[in-house]
Amino acid sequence: MRGTTPGPEPEVRDLLALARDVEHDPAWLELKAAAGALQELQDKDGSVPAPADHARAAALVETVALAVERLAPRFPHDGEYLAALPADLRRWSAEGLGVPDFLDSLVAFAPAPLRVDGLRHLVVFPMVTQNGSPDRHLEALIVEGIWPESVAELEASHYDNALFVSLRLVDFTAGYATNSAVLFPETVAMREIPQFTWGAIFQDREAARFRRVVTAAAEITRLDVPDDLAILLADQHEAEHVFVMWDLIHDRTHMRGDLPFDPFMIKQRMPYFLYSLEELRCDLTAFREAVAIEERVQARLVAGEDLTEVELCAGRHARGVQYAVVLDRIFRFALTGSRVRNYDGLGGQLLFAWLHQRHVVEWTDVTLRIDWQDARDAVIALGDAIEELYWTSIDRPKVVHWLAAYDLVRGVLAPHPASVWAAGLPREVLAGPPKGYTDAVLDDEFPLSMFHEALGRKLRPVIDACVGITGTDG
Repeated sequence: MRGTTPGPEPEVRDLLALARDVEHDPAWLELKAAAGALQELQDKDGSVPAPADHARAAALVETVALAVERLAPRFPHDGEYLAALPADLRRWSAEGLGVPDFLDSLVAFAPAPLRVDGLRHLVVFPMVTQNGSPDRHLEALIVEGIWPESVAELEASHYDNALFVSLRLVDFTAGYATNSAVLFPETVAMREIPQFTWGAIFQDREAARFRRVVTAAAEITRLDVPDDLAILLADQHEAEHVFVMWDLIHDRTHMRGDLPFDPFMIKQRMPYFLYSLEELRCDLTAFREAVAIEERVQARLVAGEDLTEVELCAGRHARGVQYAVVLDRIFRFALTGSRVRNYDGLGGQLLFAWLHQRHVVEWTDVTLRIDWQDARDAVIALGDAIEELYWTSIDRPKVVHWLAAYDLVRGVLAPHPASVWAAGLPREVLAGPPKGYTDAVLDDEFPLSMFHEALGRKLRPVIDACVGITGTDG
């Protein structure tokens, strides 16, 4: 083995040192408290509707603005953003605390070119938090980059994704004391939609949830845990790097392939099982690519090549991605959240049933067994089935694609007995607008299997306890 992962350059070390322990800075604590108090006065749209609250709200906004100015020298790499942010805060206050508009500071915030492991950012925006708070309240975060060299090399050589940002939660306001594990610019309150240049995921939260839930699920189901998986479940740092690799490939997949519709689906209203298939397609692409990465590394080792520590890490993390895609989906995804149009839940159910029907997953003698060698071909086969659906649907009308997608899902999962779709949509719906198709889908079109119902009674308390979890809790 030649070489190890080098440390950061001197100028980078200086930036890392400036923000070290910033979560204990009195200015941050004042900012966080003021933002939390302001949230209690805000309406769902971010405004402060009661005139009687305006003086108090204005004082809180000024406290936040002053705290940002005091903290800004600790984040010189975000200087343009932290100069624009107080201006947006004060303009919002001066204009009467209506629906906020933080376009100027949002455009100035550019974390994607600053992907450095350990580099911190101060982030303050009025925004909703996906899988967190539906209210566009002022949220404040201190976050830290996660950017291992193994992933940096993959991104530069095979999986270019210049907009992808991976982060660790350090401290945060109430909107992130939830299940939210993303920071997306489109959730911010702004007067117009700019071209977005970044999207961030909190891999520390994803890794911590994975470790806690899969460890509990393995105990409940008596699942045999291979040695390399046991190491992954015991090591938060290793798990974070695995999730960075997974999410890097997943994220870029939304824009690649034979796509019959807007890959982000944010502008369309469709039956929720289509969202399930798109998210699953991206995860299964990450799985397939992780297999390829691992095989490339193994082939070089067999050939007697001398690999760097970074290259060996890439192979190890690729193996971890395979474990994570399967186990996170069949355990946590399948059982998290309500049964109301839960597309991630449906994707987890679909993967489990697909693997079970191919005898890759077996539930016998109250013991769960997974054939990890055969899992590779079976998981890739499901990805191929979805890719084939997409490819053929490019030549189909939208609603015909929807019907074909439904057939794919119900070929694996049993629909609810009361399903209108399963019985065959009536002619007036088939001849009508797409809205009629969507409205006819039951909230729980594909109920949980008996296996997942029974598992859920024991595993859901563990999943629920992951609300607000960070890497330091996992």
